[in-house]
Amino acid sequence: MRAIGQDTLGGPEVLKIVEVERPEPGPSEVLVRVHAAGVNPTDWWHRSTGGLLGGRPVPLGWDVSGVVEAVGLGVTMYRPGDEVFGMPRLPLPAGTYAEFITSPARHLARKPAGISHVEAAALPIAALTAWQSLVDTAGIRPGQRVLVHAAAGGVGHLAVQIAKARGAYVIGTASAPKHDFVRGLGADEVIDYRETDFAAAAQDMDVVLDTVGGEYGPRSLATLRPGGVLVSIASPEEAYLADEAERRDLRAGFTMVEPDNGSLKEIAALVETGRLRVEVSEVLPLKEAGRAHEIGEQGRTQGKIVLSVA
Repeated sequence: MRAIGQDTLGGPEVLKIVEVERPEPGPSEVLVRVHAAGVNPTDWWHRSTGGLLGGRPVPLGWDVSGVVEAVGLGVTMYRPGDEVFGMPRLPLPAGTYAEFITSPARHLARKPAGISHVEAAALPIAALTAWQSLVDTAGIRPGQRVLVHAAAGGVGHLAVQIAKARGAYVIGTASAPKHDFVRGLGADEVIDYRETDFAAAAQDMDVVLDTVGGEYGPRSLATLRPGGVLVSIASPEEAYLADEAERRDLRAGFTMVEPDNGSLKEIAALVETGRLRVEVSEVLPLKEAGRAHEIGEQGRTQGKIVLSVA
């Protein structure tokens, strides 16, 4: 089968099409014929540094949407022909930049009805990150005030919609050209971070989702009311904020996304009822994975980038 590989760590130019053996599903696994694979910041981080996996090249890609080709021993959730989507194995390699992958059955869910494989492949990492940050970690409730940084980005634009679906009042930060897009997602207010100090403009927040990092973390603490929660997905280094938050009667910390069949089902239900839509900004063929990384690393993407595989 065809897949994207690399011989060394480096820039987007190291990515190339390679021929590898088609995998076989083990016990509790399924074989998926990949139709589309989402592209995420963790992909280019692993491409250039090896990420969490020992400083060596690994098969890239975690977001996937496709069709079950075969099932392994003991799998009863799916049959060949079922359409599925998910985020297998993270933080271990999944290698979804390929024509076939294997996945633990419970790292997937049935693809939401009414959307394409390209749209479904854009969802898992970003939507699971938003869901697990806002619902599982912060425990948002109706009527709470939620601030979402980079609200037009891959995670941010889904976080805005999930927070609204949970009954929150949502404020997003975004550059001025993206304000109409963010308001169209349901945001109640949008702050132009280039012209306005968000820490002054957004006050009495119950929850902040920081997708940016750096100075955004400590500045975001100043927006929270007592008992508020800052969830950072930017970097493990953001864990240092926990001590400062505790001194201010707040909670803060870094959270890492995990495969989760239950949350994928919740996300699919939001999609199928029209309360969640994913913005796909670019669709490129598998052979142009390097170009997809080039575009993504510019940091100006509205929504998600997806590789079309099948």
